[in-house]
Amino acid sequence: MIIATASSRPAGRTRRSRSSRGARAGVFAALLLAVAVVSLASVLIGSNRLAPDAVLHGLLHPGSGTDATVVYGSRVPRTVIGLLVGVCLGVAGTVMQGHTRNPLADPGLFGVSAGAGLAVVLGIVVLGVSGTGASVGLALIGALLASVTAFAITIAGSGTANPVPLAIAGTAVSALLGAVTSFLTLADRESLRAYTLWVVGSLSGRQLDDVHGTVPFAVAGLVLAALNTRALDNLALGEELARGLGENLLLARAVGLGAITLLTAAATAAAGPIAFVGLVVPHLARALVGSGHRRLLPAAALVGCLLVLCADVVGRVVAGYAEVQVGIVMAVIGGPFFVAVARRRSLVSL
Repeated sequence: MIIATASSRPAGRTRRSRSSRGARAGVFAALLLAVAVVSLASVLIGSNRLAPDAVLHGLLHPGSGTDATVVYGSRVPRTVIGLLVGVCLGVAGTVMQGHTRNPLADPGLFGVSAGAGLAVVLGIVVLGVSGTGASVGLALIGALLASVTAFAITIAGSGTANPVPLAIAGTAVSALLGAVTSFLTLADRESLRAYTLWVVGSLSGRQLDDVHGTVPFAVAGLVLAALNTRALDNLALGEELARGLGENLLLARAVGLGAITLLTAAATAAAGPIAFVGLVVPHLARALVGSGHRRLLPAAALVGCLLVLCADVVGRVVAGYAEVQVGIVMAVIGGPFFVAVARRRSLVSL
């Protein structure tokens, strides 16, 4: 009897393990299907009222008329860019929350968005740059420099990449760069107009040729995030235990910061600063697949795609023939979510 009971336990665990793997596979299949459906909706739905057959005709016959111009000049590019932005911000937010162990952390905390905005304004005021493609390149450079500055300040002050000083340094860098940006935009009307169009966060008005330079940075960020998976799981146990497991915390922080910077810079350069995606996505993905980062990171990428594209589609139809930019829709969604997470955490701590 004892032998039978002992032998039944591993079998029970095996069945539960297989059931768990099957459930997770089902979740990923559902997410992939949902992304495909929302991507199709993004191509079919827009402020320009086109019948589905007209959209299909435009897809199958590029350059054949107005329908093809709308489909390939607007809807296809913004759908692809929305997928790129969703993947980048979803994964960046997950990595950042894993390193800081802060459920309210957002990728913009490292000064990435502020650096990108200042670079765009400087390009307009100092260099006379105009055009979306040039703005994307400047935003990418500014985002990278701002993040590296915050990291360097932290290392110089404490000798480590502890997340709390890093967040403080990022906030300080953001405040400083934001003040300089405000001064420049108030002093120059042309830069204020261009900056206002960029800072709201939008997928419209972008072309694939304008943002293709951000793809290598996004890919590099995803690779670093994948390499950071084991460190994130160890850091979830606490820094002391992670160090006891042989984790090099400085290297782990550097790799994680590199992933966050590259991913957020690519997304910000492609679409402008879109708040709350990196905050909301990790919580939704964690509820679906658990906290193990081997599953959490790909789930966050898919959930990020869903969230950004859904917000963009809603923004296209909610105001009739006008459009509400995706950054505004995400602010409406993310604000209450932020409050809900903050209240839940404070109640738990009590």
